[in-house]
Amino acid sequence: MTDIIAGVQIPETSAVTEATDFLREKTNPLIFHHSRRVFLFASLHARELDLRPDPELLYISAMFHDAGLLIPFSDTQQRFELDGADHARKFLRDRGFSPSAAEVAWTAIALHTTPGLPGRMGPETAATNYGVLTDALGWGLDRLDGDQVDEIVATHPRGEFKKEFLQAFVDGLRDRPDTTYGTINADVLEHFVPGFRRTSMVERIIAAPWPR
Repeated sequence: MTDIIAGVQIPETSAVTEATDFLREKTNPLIFHHSRRVFLFASLHARELDLRPDPELLYISAMFHDAGLLIPFSDTQQRFELDGADHARKFLRDRGFSPSAAEVAWTAIALHTTPGLPGRMGPETAATNYGVLTDALGWGLDRLDGDQVDEIVATHPRGEFKKEFLQAFVDGLRDRPDTTYGTINADVLEHFVPGFRRTSMVERIIAAPWPR
């Protein structure tokens, strides 16, 4: 049965089905519903802007984009975005996708929190970022059809999204605070974690082992 939400068709492929089942099992309702909304909003923005992303790769990118908050890919201390990107790349390569296709998803996920860059890159990277911005910050909501937005939220409820989403960042990052250097993720720890203090680029340059 074809799954269509707000005029957006969920791709009917085995990889999409497996990704959906994997994220539903390994994450939680907050991240699962957020990720599906990101795909739907990303698809609507892509349609409006004539971006033409590959629907399957866009779906995988959206579904894995926050996976690193809950299921770190390895013991390596790295940004949670890279954990999610590495998960997605391995997921795709294990299922026979080409290196270039896997790299598309990797890039979309790795850059999804980086301001300014995704919109200048490929359609999957741009659309993923737009979907994230819409669901997290309300970016572009005024350009979307209200009935479609209502249908998306009815299908994938937000609940106490603001509170729970910020807490997910705290829980996912408090044990690896150094990975937030130079990112918006440091904003969350600075706000919620007592004693956390971000290190600035100025401090790192001054502390560099050069005489001047």
